[in-house]
Amino acid sequence: MKVIITGTTGMIGEGVLLECLKNPAVTHILSVSRKLPDIIHPRLQHYVVKDFLSLSENDPRLSGYDACFYCAGVSSVGMSEADYKRITYDTTLHFARALNPGPGMSFIYISGGGTDSTEKGRMMWARIKGRTENDLMKLPFRQVFGFRIGFVKASEGQKRLPAFYRYISWLFPLVRVLLPGIYSTMKQVTGTMIYLAANTYPHSVIYVKDIHKISKYNYSPYEK
Repeated sequence: MKVIITGTTGMIGEGVLLECLKNPAVTHILSVSRKLPDIIHPRLQHYVVKDFLSLSENDPRLSGYDACFYCAGVSSVGMSEADYKRITYDTTLHFARALNPGPGMSFIYISGGGTDSTEKGRMMWARIKGRTENDLMKLPFRQVFGFRIGFVKASEGQKRLPAFYRYISWLFPLVRVLLPGIYSTMKQVTGTMIYLAANTYPHSVIYVKDIHKISKYNYSPYEK
């Protein structure tokens, strides 16, 4: 499997990249980010793009891949709706079109718990995330999945962690026991992404419960 990963200088993207590098099923990775990650590996290539909106449709450097794991994104805190829409909706859809969507590629989008598929809720970020999911699913990819992750335990060796992470990481064992419906590990998330990129599933929106279910029979040696 040859995959594209975006946002590899962020927590989720870096974690997905590290886990893909551990999995022999992933034979080639193209990291597409605004900055160059500090990870070097023989199966990894980098494509630095300062502004994804500058990409041309059907970019030749993005062709020939089996899946795209779209992990780029920003927090909506302190952002206007127009600015958040530009980064979250406009940029994501433009990038997806630059891939030349077709039946040979799966697209997996990290959205987040609380995403609003109706696009009519009170929370601005949830409406925009919902619209992004909905419109990605209209593109002619082999399949599109929206991953509504919750609390994610980072992988060993991750460096791109938000400052608050070290203050809440001690809560993860409690969350895992008390609120299993919002907790997963980076290994489980990535293993599920890899599995779904190669297989079918009856739902396009993937919740934490689906991640737990799928990770029970995904590619080894992923931690269950």
